[in-house]
Amino acid sequence: MFPAQALAEALLEKGWRVRLSTDARGARYAGGFPDAVEIVEVASATFARGGILAKALAPFRILGGVIGATFRMLLERPAVVVGFGGYPAIPAMTAAWILRLPRMLHEQNGVLGRVNRIFSKRVNAVACGTWPTELPAGVEGVHTGNPVRAAVMERAGAGYIPPGDYPMELLVIGGSQGARILSDVVPPAIAALPMEHLEHMRVSHQARGEDQERVETYYLEHAITADVQPFFTDVPRRMSEAQLVISRSGASSVADISIIGRPSILIPYAVAAGDHQTANARGLADAQAAIVIPESQLDVETLSEQIRAILENPDAALQMSRNALSEGRPDATERLVEMVEELSGHKTQEGAQP
Repeated sequence: MFPAQALAEALLEKGWRVRLSTDARGARYAGGFPDAVEIVEVASATFARGGILAKALAPFRILGGVIGATFRMLLERPAVVVGFGGYPAIPAMTAAWILRLPRMLHEQNGVLGRVNRIFSKRVNAVACGTWPTELPAGVEGVHTGNPVRAAVMERAGAGYIPPGDYPMELLVIGGSQGARILSDVVPPAIAALPMEHLEHMRVSHQARGEDQERVETYYLEHAITADVQPFFTDVPRRMSEAQLVISRSGASSVADISIIGRPSILIPYAVAAGDHQTANARGLADAQAAIVIPESQLDVETLSEQIRAILENPDAALQMSRNALSEGRPDATERLVEMVEELSGHKTQEGAQP
């Protein structure tokens, strides 16, 4: 939803009228959209969830959503329809294809999601948030990057202080609410570091609610200063102050690391659809900005060795931070806007109505 929100905000500033088409579930995550964005709920469904009855009814719900979206677009003729993936996008993208309206996709991850893969050969353009992105034969993508939150942009390229014998910050994030394997492996891996590192270290560890107490207890028992929470509302600040980030490689996390510019150890989520988190991590890994540890190879000793290798090589850590910045796309939103304007034929000035 965030790339869609970022595009909506930028288009509104240029005088566009913007409508978000999503299902009831998607609408619950649309609270950050500006009030000027009209949110229209359409019926949709997935075959991947629910029982036998829900899966049997899915085609009829999708068909109903497609019919409703088609009639609405037939009356209002939007200048461009932009899909951001996921089954809530099916009705709008199908309607745009039926009516032959200008249409494009944005894919956050390094592997197209199922819905974006279906529509990738039925749109005029495909914008890629991660590069390289694995695309179907015959489909060309444009590397726009992934839009990031305003709070991240405020910390873009924040000065990096390499590891040393002074207070250091280590940030552990595993998606919006942490990841169990990180809560199992990261604390003992940190505890295994030499005391000269631990005495200067403060850890910010995002752990799931059910894991929070045991993670806090472990750090406390090993005299490690740690702030453990299910969700950090100030990740950009913590990341900008960190000497090292240990994270899953979701598209948003990778984008944040690239924009702020920090060395990282990435552990792709093993069962992510199409192994897209490994693809997401490839850019930072190839740029020598991140160390990637497959989940199947993640253990306390391996992780501890990699943490130590970064902390004990300040020059290399500094170069990793610079390499991460080289992968960032701070103009991702502007690139998306340019694609929309080109596709629509409307090159707008600030405040002009297309």
